[in-house]
Order: sequence, then C-alpha cells, then structure tokens
Amino acid sequence: MVRLGKVAAGGIAPRGAWYGASVERLKLPIGLQTFRRLREEGHYYVDKTPHLLQLVKGGAHYFLSRPRRFGKSLLLDTVKDLFEGHRELFAGLAADGAWEWEARHPVVRIDFGAGSFARPGELETRLDEMLTLMERAEGIDSDLVSPAGRLGHALRELHRRSGRRVVVLVDEYDKPILDALENPDLARSNRDYLRGLYSVVKSFDADIEFSLITGVSKFSKVSLFSGLNNLEDITLDPRYSDICGYTEADLDRVFAPELTGFDRARIRAWYNGYGWRGTEKVYNPFDILLLFRTREFKAHWFETGTPTFLVDTLVKRRVGPPELERMVATDELVSRFDVNDIATEALLFQTGYLTIVGERRRGERGLYELGYPNREVRESLNGSLLRHLTRDPRIVAKGVRLYDLLEAEDFEGLRELIHGFYAGIPYEWYTNNDIATYEGYYAAVFYAYFAALGLDVRVEDSTNRGRLDMAVRFGGSVFVFEFKVVEQAGAGTALAQLRAKGYAEKYRGQGASVHLVGVEFSSATRNIERFDVSRACSD
Repeated sequence: MVRLGKVAAGGIAPRGAWYGASVERLKLPIGLQTFRRLREEGHYYVDKTPHLLQLVKGGAHYFLSRPRRFGKSLLLDTVKDLFEGHRELFAGLAADGAWEWEARHPVVRIDFGAGSFARPGELETRLDEMLTLMERAEGIDSDLVSPAGRLGHALRELHRRSGRRVVVLVDEYDKPILDALENPDLARSNRDYLRGLYSVVKSFDADIEFSLITGVSKFSKVSLFSGLNNLEDITLDPRYSDICGYTEADLDRVFAPELTGFDRARIRAWYNGYGWRGTEKVYNPFDILLLFRTREFKAHWFETGTPTFLVDTLVKRRVGPPELERMVATDELVSRFDVNDIATEALLFQTGYLTIVGERRRGERGLYELGYPNREVRESLNGSLLRHLTRDPRIVAKGVRLYDLLEAEDFEGLRELIHGFYAGIPYEWYTNNDIATYEGYYAAVFYAYFAALGLDVRVEDSTNRGRLDMAVRFGGSVFVFEFKVVEQAGAGTALAQLRAKGYAEKYRGQGASVHLVGVEFSSATRNIERFDVSRACSD
C-alpha cells in the first residue's frame, strides 16, 4: 500500500489559484473527464482528494455506483494521476502534502464508456482494442488469447518491471450489459464474458496495489463478481456520500463567482437532493455547470438521456406515477440488479430517478424511503410517463394554461381543460393500458399531468382522518382532490367523501385557502362525469 505523508493542518492543504477559491471567474469544466486538462487549463475543481486519501488508507479494492454524468470518470482519472505521481497537478489540494509522490505505480485503466454494446461481438471487439493498445503502449508481448489471460499477464509484467504493484481502474463496467438490456440473451452473454475479466482482480491480488470499479448499476456479486469477496462496496457508505457531486459548501467555496444573480433556494429546489446516506444532499455536477453556463433553469441532466427502458418497465409493471412519490425498499432491494431480476426500486434508485430521502428501522431490518431528488427529475420523469400514457408528444406543452386557471381559481375553465385533455386520449389506449384499474389509470394520468408542469403535488397525504388522493399547493391555496369511478364506487359523490373525512382541516389549520375538488370519471364515456368544487376558507 502507498504510504501517506504528513497531512496538512486540518486535513486540507491551503487553497490557491488551482483550487478555484479566488473571486475571479474560472472556466466551467463542462464535459471534461481528464484531470490534467481541468487543472492545467484553469477550470473550477471541487477537491475530491480527501476521499481518495481515505480510500487508500482504509483498503485496496473498491466498487462505486453513481448515476450517469456524476463525475465518475473524472474521479478515476484523478486516481490515475495520483498514483502516477503527477504532484504538479495537485498543488493546493488535500493530497499535495499528504502523499508519498516518489512511490509511483503503473496504472491500467479499462473504459467501456465509448461505443455501444447493443449488438453481438461489439464487447469482444472493444475489449480486444483496449488490451491491444495497452500492450503496445507498455511494450508487452503476449501470445495469450483470452481477455482475462492477457490482462493478468499485463498486471504481472508491469509489476515485475516497475517493482511496484499495479493500480486497476474500470470505468462504466456495466455499460456492455445495460446497453443490451432489451436483448436479454445478449445482456447475459456480455455479463458472463465480463465475469471472467473481472475475476482477474482477485486472482492477481498480489500484483494489484489498488482497484476501483465504477458504474451506474450494482450487479450482484453472484452474477458478475463471483468470488470477488474482497471488493468493498462504498455506494451507500455515508463517509463517501459526496465522493461524486457537489455540496452546498462546494458551491459557496468553489463557485462563488458564478452564483451572482441566482436565487439559492431555487437552485436547491431544481438540482439538489441526491442522497447516499450522508449527512447532506448533493448536486449533480452536470446540472450545476450547465446552469452556470446557460443561466437557465432547465432539465439539463434529464435531457441527456431518454429513459425509454425505464418508462416501458414502469408501465409494464403497472407502477403508476403517484407511486413514485414515496417508495420503501430494503438494502437488498435497492441493490438487486441483474438481467433476470431488476427490482423496480433498484432500477429507479441506481439510475438516479429516485434517491434516498429517509431511513427507518423495522426490528432488525433497515428500510430506505425513496423519492424524487429534485424538481428537474420530478417534472421530467412525469412528463415522459404522461406522454407514454396518453400517446401525445405535446401533452405537457398543452397544459401550460393550467397555471392561469389555478391562479384565477377558474374551476369551470379547469373542468373544461381536464375534460378536453381526457377526450384527446385514444380509445384503444384505455383498453390496452397496463394500469390495474380504470381509477388507477385516471388518477395516474391526472397526477402526472400536474406534476409534469412543476406544480407542488402531494399524493395520499396523511391527515388525522386518513389519506387523501392528491393535494396541490399553488400560491397561498391548497387544492384537495378525491377521485372515483362512478361505475366502480359506492354511493355518495367524491366531494361528499372529502367533506365527510374532513381533509380540509389539516391545511386550514396551516392558514391556507382550501378548495375541495371531487373528480368522478366514467368508464363508459372515458371522461369526467362530475367535477364538484367547494371552498373551505382559512381560519
């Protein structure tokens, strides 16, 4: 193991121009994954080397999963330059005075980020190219054929030549499997092919100083890392919750020149909120950097990837949009990810569409509460689900008038808008939808319609008299909704049910102007049958 030198006072070296703490504006490192370029060309940088020092001190083989665009590739490149001893790049960072720079190690990096692996043979070709380039660069001759054999031979040879053990870094280890998920046979084939490659990390442990494997998902050790029991998973280790991403303090300390003119509460609502059991939430770096460049609040991260597989999976499994507001899962459930067994909670959590918003215990079992991390994801994912449920690509744009109607408390206009909205849904989509019941389908679409527009929507909000269907906060008012399908429900209107349950009391006690809205659907007409409104004034 690399010996650590003396740590600077407080564990952090003094900040300087390298660190980006000056009042002058530096370059925004948008899309940069090369640590050297970022440091030499004068970009902002959030120091992650304290975490790297802790990793090196505490162990040797690690696994980290984070959603896309969270800085995993830059983290690996930082590790590479650290072990190769490029001290000049770390001036002013925590590692500067805390690393034995003369102890330089050879580094092998395998990166599956480039290219697609959705067709047979692409994984084998790409891996052969990477190993060939590495062998040529290092002057390694080998007549071995298998990727595992070639990699193992390279590790032993590099160790022998340098007299120091090798550092192994694997970037986007799971991409060859994720790219092929819509073709399960190919996904399994790619998984099995990679299993032999990753087994080298254990088989050649004597030649490896340090290893870090990163990706989006966390495939089980049984399926992909079989036998690799020395790999420590730090995905949910609170000590490393901000090893990728930016904290509030990072924004203040590093990006202060960019914050001028911004409402911090708005930045926080749009982009903060990702949690991996740490004491504070973090921002997606890609979102923050694009915000600073464009000066516009948009779905920067969401728009870089189309969650088609995710949306199709949710609809196929009859998971309606309201259910995503608050899901509960065990540690096993959020970690179980394999070609043949992808838990809904794991899919949503590991891809970054839901995050850990709370924890609780039931006996000896720990439970995670999952929810949307921020406004960007909540709006965008519901927009995607709404377009899927209605087959109308312009449905979100059409709903902008909803703001004006709520602000004016124009309930007749609201009824007409919602009636026209449901009338535009094709008949066959009602009969072929995968939501379990008519009421479930109507409520899911209704919820997604409001949530996709960025409104403050609460589903099944708890009161002392039960759980209501949906509440919408807008301005100083709260709109409390109750849904029913007339052909399936018993006697009494939806509005009467709201009144009987006294749902308005919770919000009236908070000083809000409360409107009770009973919405009744007909499975015969496939539209709104009744739309009743009653106002309950604030105290």
